Amino acid sequence: MDPIQQFLSSIHPYDALPEDELARVAGSFARREWQDGETVYTEGAPLDGLYLIQTGQVEVTDGNGGLVSQLGRGNSFGERGLLAEGRAATTARVTRAGALLMLPAAEFHRLMRDSPAFARFFRRGGAVSRGGADIAALKVADLLGRDPVATGPQTPIAEAARIMRDAGVSSLGITDEAGGLLGLVTIRDMSNRVVAEGRALSGPVQDIMTADPVSLPPSALGSDVLNTMMERRVGHLPVVEAGRFVGMVTQTDLTRLQAISGSALIREVAQAETVAEMAQITARIPDLLVTLVAAHQRHEIVTRLITDVADAVTRRLLSLAEARLGPPPAPYLWAACGSQGRQDQTGVSDQDNILILSDGTDPDDPYFTELARFVSDGLDAAGYVYCPGDMMATNPRWRQPRAVWRDYFRGWIERTSPEAQMLASVMFDLRAIGGAADLLAGLQAETLEMASENSIFVAHMTANALKHQPPLGLIRGFATIRSGEHQGHIDMKMNGVVPVADLARVYALQGRLAPVNTRARLEAAEDAGVISGSGARDLIAAYDLIQTLRLENQAALVRAGRRPDNFLSPSNLPDFERSHLRDAFVVVRTMQSSLGHGKGVLT
Repeated sequence: MDPIQQFLSSIHPYDALPEDELARVAGSFARREWQDGETVYTEGAPLDGLYLIQTGQVEVTDGNGGLVSQLGRGNSFGERGLLAEGRAATTARVTRAGALLMLPAAEFHRLMRDSPAFARFFRRGGAVSRGGADIAALKVADLLGRDPVATGPQTPIAEAARIMRDAGVSSLGITDEAGGLLGLVTIRDMSNRVVAEGRALSGPVQDIMTADPVSLPPSALGSDVLNTMMERRVGHLPVVEAGRFVGMVTQTDLTRLQAISGSALIREVAQAETVAEMAQITARIPDLLVTLVAAHQRHEIVTRLITDVADAVTRRLLSLAEARLGPPPAPYLWAACGSQGRQDQTGVSDQDNILILSDGTDPDDPYFTELARFVSDGLDAAGYVYCPGDMMATNPRWRQPRAVWRDYFRGWIERTSPEAQMLASVMFDLRAIGGAADLLAGLQAETLEMASENSIFVAHMTANALKHQPPLGLIRGFATIRSGEHQGHIDMKMNGVVPVADLARVYALQGRLAPVNTRARLEAAEDAGVISGSGARDLIAAYDLIQTLRLENQAALVRAGRRPDNFLSPSNLPDFERSHLRDAFVVVRTMQSSLGHGKGVLT
């Protein structure tokens, strides 16, 4: 099979094409190698076609330079412009050298016309815009921010006003006993029809409601909301499904969604003058999560954009600390590990960080003690809670000169112990956030080489990677939590994401691979031949599903007014998704078994 055709056969939606059609499409693609830093196209430029990443990485930015997405192997870009006027809606730049495939515009439009699966995939992708969501393309169901607030028609006006006040809403649905929508009352109605007319507060609320208000179904699009509000000059739209009142969309909801994007939050963080201001900004991260998931952003884009906000908060805190303490007495680097280091933060994250000081610097210098405390306290106030294991720069052990860090790594590699394995697992996920990045770059490469050459250390890291098992039960079931608050649930982080992250870290050690992000490590492991192509594709697909369901579950919790967490009940999933999730866990366990028996490396 032609190499391009073989590649396309593993990428959706091309995998849905008949074999003869796939061969034709593969022959239409042009392939070109791109260097790091090259610009593929700029906003407003005519587009030659649709781009598909075979290897490498591409960054897409909007007209203001705000990050829209960071794309890797198998991702497409340029469809928004092709579906509009044929001109680029964004700017795309290569951030890691690799090969891009280009499908000519004429062939793209033919497939959009002739292939329903192809058209459905790229029409859905068109909802993504400027790091958040294009409201016009979202479904009304995705715009609903809370459960409906309603009361009966005979409720006294005064009681209706108290219900609105206590719920913090500007409108109230008036419903019958079956939940059917009879009318709508707003704050303006209370003002114009009660206060201005001197109406008795004891009267029934039905006397001041707008009867039979215009409404929309959950399946309507955001564009329907925008058009209806404009044409009818209303600021509240009830949502009705099968005759029942299920929610309300307001102008406030639309304004909130328009303000929720990764780039918007980062801009606001960069301008914040106090920790309290930053805490107000990061409080909107759950809304960002909901918006990105509703827009069907890929999980690696969602977690990257959320992590970008954490990075911006950290850098702003470092800047505020230096403004308070004065210029640093020596170069330093603030680095993150854990989920921030891997760029896969979700709606719930703690902080894991260290300080690397230039050699010759006193680690007990009060300047760096105060800087670490200021930044760590600021992160906690902004929602990135203190690390339970004290893996923070406030701990003197993790605030040391570069030479000490080199000795740390050498000691963990040469004198393996359970603590050394744990610490090495954390520290191999380090990423520079603020300060002198060169303090980490050479150290990381040196440590990776040292570790990969020590077969005993790699063996111990391999054994450590097998400790977290997927939650598989007997007879095609799940091993759910047996008691406590999360009984009947599975921990999608510790038993889903962590096992894959552990595997990817070992592959990176075996192949001396530089990426820190889990998915990027898996792709690099395939490219380097550390794991087979089929094994890599299966594991990446499994990881994609696990992370996607994890994020969708977190978004659902936020929409229900709860704090996001990592616990998912399999019984709440449709049969199709439940079956595929179990299959994903089977893939993870299979790859663990392969690694444990020495089959993870091709020889």
